[in-house]
Order: sequence, then structure tokens, then C-alpha cells
Amino acid sequence: MTRDNVLYVLVGLLAGFIAGYFVHEAVVARQPPRAVGAVPFHGGTAPQGAPPGAAPATDQGAQMQQIEQLRQQVDANPEDAEAILALANLNYDIRSWARAQELYQRYLELRPPDPDVLTDLGVTLREQGDHRAALDRFTTAQELAAEHWQSLYNQVVVLAFDLQRYEEAEAVLERLRQLQPGNPDVERLAEEVERRSAAA
Repeated sequence: MTRDNVLYVLVGLLAGFIAGYFVHEAVVARQPPRAVGAVPFHGGTAPQGAPPGAAPATDQGAQMQQIEQLRQQVDANPEDAEAILALANLNYDIRSWARAQELYQRYLELRPPDPDVLTDLGVTLREQGDHRAALDRFTTAQELAAEHWQSLYNQVVVLAFDLQRYEEAEAVLERLRQLQPGNPDVERLAEEVERRSAAA
């Protein structure tokens, strides 16, 4: 083997590693969209429960301003469930996981269990490394709404990527594909689970 051949092999391996890394990050970092009813602010609209005149969160400064306005509203009205949920979602969006967790739990103390909120709470727990509690929230969400695909998606992420329990993940993934045929997010997730399972 010549020096050029070795160089080509090394460059190919490095390119493969980098491509694999980016695919992994794209799949793991992407959580499926929250159901419309659970997203009080999406696409530049003011959050549900925000103070009158709240600006759309078009940039980080506006988003932080909305968070501060909602925090003041929640401090003044600690049982304003809609403001608490809006504030939880904003903290979720900026990846402030512990704060979002606290706010989702407060919301669930004030309102009946909601599968979207339980799933978002599960994601915050997963991001803090509490995989068992995350799986519990996803399971509860599915008990409340059997076709709640976001909770199934996140359950696959935890089982396959965090716990390497591939057989369980594949069983959940089969159900997820039945509920969401042709969903590109689900297909990308399935490909990544298959790749990791084969490499395990």
C-alpha cells in the first residue's frame, strides 16, 4: 500500500466519522414538533397567556423580554396556568431544562394531565439525565392519548440512544411508524436506530 493510498483511506475514514457525527447530532437534537395545542407561541406569534402587547419572539432579545414579562405575570398570579405553560415553553425553547421542568410540574398541579405537557416534561427530564422519569412521563402521555406520536418518538430516543435498549426501541418504533407513515422525522429516527443497533 502506497503512502497516497493510506492518505485516501485516512481521509475517507475521517469524512465518514464527521458525516456520522452530524447525522447523530441532527437526529438526537431534533425532537418532534409539539402538538399545536401545546405550543402557545410558534411562528412569531405572542405566547398564549402573555401580557397584552407582548412582542413576538423574533430574536433572542425579544424572547428574553417575553420570558421576563411572563415571569412577572406568574409571580403576580401564581395560579395563572396559561402563563405558567407559556413560560415553561419559552424556557424549553432556550433549553433551560430545570426551569422548564419546574414550570411544567406547576402547570400539571393546576390542570388535568395533558399528553403534550407530559411529553415536554419528559424531554426536560431526559436532557437532565433522568431517563427513567422521562420514560414514565412518555408512558403516561400514551395512556392518556394512545395515538400521541411525539411521546413515542421521544421514548425511542431514550431507549435507543441513551439506554441502548434496541429491542425495546424497535418495538416502540414499529408502533410509531404505524401511527406516522411517511413522516420524514420518524424515518430518519428509524435509520439512526438501525445504524446504531447494527454497530452495537
